[in-house]
Amino acid sequence: MRLPTAAAFLAASFLAASFLATGLLTASAHEPRKGPNGGALVDAGKSFHVELVIKGSDEVVVILSDINDKPVPSVGFKANAILIVSGKTTRFALEPVDGSRLVGKAPVAIPTGTKGAIQLTAPDGTTAQAKF
Repeated sequence: MRLPTAAAFLAASFLAASFLATGLLTASAHEPRKGPNGGALVDAGKSFHVELVIKGSDEVVVILSDINDKPVPSVGFKANAILIVSGKTTRFALEPVDGSRLVGKAPVAIPTGTKGAIQLTAPDGTTAQAKF
């Protein structure tokens, strides 16, 4: 029986560590980060960032920005919120208001930290989804 050389062992160890680090970085890349308005900020497709601001009421605010964190006017956007509240799916529309904000009223109070998704349709018809 032939034992692996020290170089082969080091190469295999480096390869295993690289796979582990890549997996950890990929997993953390999709975690929401804190946005400038106190909400959860995530990527939506290749073009947008979406900040979901929930304060425990039935009002939900979404703030749009581009990949460089510059505000994107919400005029012409269509959006739907799909949120999980008390184990049940809650769906409602979000409407453009001033600046880069879309606002919607949920049928129930939405607790902070709620999980779900925001579906966006841009004025040019492209779609994106932000997962929280």
